[in-house]
Amino acid sequence: MTSNGKSPGTLQGVWRAIGWTALLCAALAGGSAAAQQKPIDLPALGEATEPWQVDFFYENDTRVRGKDNTGTTVGLSKFRNTMQIEADKKLSGGWAFHSILRGTFDGVYRMNDEEFGNNAGGAITLQSTVPGARLPAAYGGTGVLGGGLVVDYDTVSTVFGLTNNKFLNSSDLLARSPNRGLRVLGDRWHGIDGGVAFATPVRPCNTDGRGCKDFGGYGNKSRSELESPEFNSRLDFLREMYVRNTVQLDDGKALFLKFGKQQVVWGRTDLFRVLDVINPVDYSRNNIYDELQDIRIPMWIAQAEYRMGGGDILQERNLQVVWNFDKFRPNNLGQCGTANVILDAGCFFRGMKNLWDNGGTVANFANVAPGTMLATNFGPGQIGLDKVKLPGWSLENTQLGVKFEGVTNNGVAFSANALTYRSQLPSLHGGKRATNAFTGEFQNAWPYLISFDMAFPRVHLLGGSLDFFNETLGAAFRMEGAFTEGEEFANTLKPKLYSKNNVFRSVIGIDRPTFVPFISEKRTTLFSGQLFWQHIFDHQLKDTSLGRAGMPDFEDNVIATLLVKAFLMNDRLSPQVIFAHDFGARAAAMAPSVDWMFTDNLKLSIGGNFKLGSASKDKFDDCRACNPWGPFTAPQGDANPMAAYSRGLGGYEPLGRFRAGPIGAAFKEDEVFLTLRYKF
Repeated sequence: MTSNGKSPGTLQGVWRAIGWTALLCAALAGGSAAAQQKPIDLPALGEATEPWQVDFFYENDTRVRGKDNTGTTVGLSKFRNTMQIEADKKLSGGWAFHSILRGTFDGVYRMNDEEFGNNAGGAITLQSTVPGARLPAAYGGTGVLGGGLVVDYDTVSTVFGLTNNKFLNSSDLLARSPNRGLRVLGDRWHGIDGGVAFATPVRPCNTDGRGCKDFGGYGNKSRSELESPEFNSRLDFLREMYVRNTVQLDDGKALFLKFGKQQVVWGRTDLFRVLDVINPVDYSRNNIYDELQDIRIPMWIAQAEYRMGGGDILQERNLQVVWNFDKFRPNNLGQCGTANVILDAGCFFRGMKNLWDNGGTVANFANVAPGTMLATNFGPGQIGLDKVKLPGWSLENTQLGVKFEGVTNNGVAFSANALTYRSQLPSLHGGKRATNAFTGEFQNAWPYLISFDMAFPRVHLLGGSLDFFNETLGAAFRMEGAFTEGEEFANTLKPKLYSKNNVFRSVIGIDRPTFVPFISEKRTTLFSGQLFWQHIFDHQLKDTSLGRAGMPDFEDNVIATLLVKAFLMNDRLSPQVIFAHDFGARAAAMAPSVDWMFTDNLKLSIGGNFKLGSASKDKFDDCRACNPWGPFTAPQGDANPMAAYSRGLGGYEPLGRFRAGPIGAAFKEDEVFLTLRYKF
């Protein structure tokens, strides 16, 4: 199956059958309504006599971080001020209008500009495992290395008899990309430790445009756009703006309609999502730790729900059709140089884009002898990230979902879900066109070459949920499962460095209010636990003489979360703690906090977010020994120097982030916060 969704796949045919059936049912429901009701009136804003219901909110969220992996105290990481307006009005014909407008200004880019603003970053140095060593003559080296492998025009021409090579020496690189405003990729959460590393620019894009590219709503933002991210061409200040109506039918059924910018929630999980994937998520606000209702990115969606009522077996039956007709939008993973860059992915993308555009030095790249890796200069157009293929608007690129849900006579609620959508996470397609550094020739495909285009494949999902209450245990159980076809993962055993795999995800959640006398003898304490499981089908992983090669994502991974929340002082004081543990990454997070309703309108929250773990298990094949330009890039002494394939030599970058996960990659981002929220 191709990623553009044109070729039929296993789930695609099933999904189409379900989709057409659901659309037919919705059409019949509409026909029934038309036959038994007057035509549905469109809402008229001026005809309703009901007044506007408007609420105003102000919030200040201030956060401070400690030392990162470099030993530097980060300091202020957020000083975000938010104004939110919620407005509702009843309209004519049974319609109702609802809107939420939100605008923010984050002062951290001015108040701590040496970490996140115009003065962030600086000059960097990169590692060779044997500083001062000489490059063997077979690689064209004659001089002493000065912190990096410099293969200049004259040397390459002499050794290989070439006249049109594309190597750059250090002065060429510095002229194109000065050594300022930079950080070493991943330095906040791990050291280089013999692996590959390169520079990534970190200043806002109006100050330093290197590596800036629209990766899907982030990656090319100026300081003012980072300060107030909602005010953009996608009108993100409109958190919600829709009209809704419930049309009663003569046979006791009803048709619910909802049109506009909205969030459609298909799941009941916290932190991690299984079914709840209709809206993308803005992880740049606070990684995975904000409430999903605050970080989902609303989309322009049409929603119709045929409410059929009870039957012989079910006491409730609903059929929902959701059409996300908005222009495609992926998750916001955070721009490099900001406080929240989940998986440090935005820095990887920006650094790779800078390598493609301007060239640069890559630490420890040339494996010239066992245990000896030397920094290597690359010119523009040789390695890095070239094109970002964001899907434009077309009917083919819209997203369609169908859900049937019901409640059995004994109170068990369930749903069956089908969705076709574009992946909200990017896929990097490697082995693409590039300039041969040795010959200067341009070739459309170099297997195993770490030059990439970014794509967003079509994904098909089938899943379901189950919710019930067990009186004996006094607990509510919730379960979700989803099987997807078409997702893509990094895979260094494939010539294009990615593979397409089916995935199964599931979650089991248990919510139980429990009396804990030492906390409160009058109110129960809520215990809410979740266990997530992800399985990747046809997973590939191979042990080589130099390390592991294949897919860095774990074939099976389990993440557990636990929320403990108490209610004191007539529910005005609510302490809580959230625990999360990623078993594959061996990383954990703990987030204690206290909410205090000082008055009916003023709420104070104080807390922290602390991680436990290390980067010691996160090394993985980085493809520097994949040898796309044989024999020149084969490791010294390789048994097959003409063959391009992964030998498994690895480090933390770039794929270790997928083993570390969102918790492990942020384990040096401990912070404390104080949040004030006032309702006018």
